[in-house]
Amino acid sequence: MSEWSVYMLRCGDGSFYTGIATNVSRRIAEHEQGKRGAKYLRGRGPFQLVYERAVGDRSVATRIEYRIKQLPKVDKENLQRLPARIDELLNELLEPI
Repeated sequence: MSEWSVYMLRCGDGSFYTGIATNVSRRIAEHEQGKRGAKYLRGRGPFQLVYERAVGDRSVATRIEYRIKQLPKVDKENLQRLPARIDELLNELLEPI
């Protein structure tokens, strides 16, 4: 079973894209080629990887991806604070009920 990672890209237009993958570098290459990449990213290059973290299984990766997408843009732009903020989100998700 592959370990899933969550990643965030800054697009050429200044927007952010968050995704999940088992191989982030391969997935970014797919985005850059435009064939198997996300429609949102078409024409928005070049891309800069601003965050990547292995999170475990696909279920956790999907849930943390959703939570990151809900963050305000100002939180995403604060790249020094972003890893700690995502750690907080992960801890909330993984806490026993």
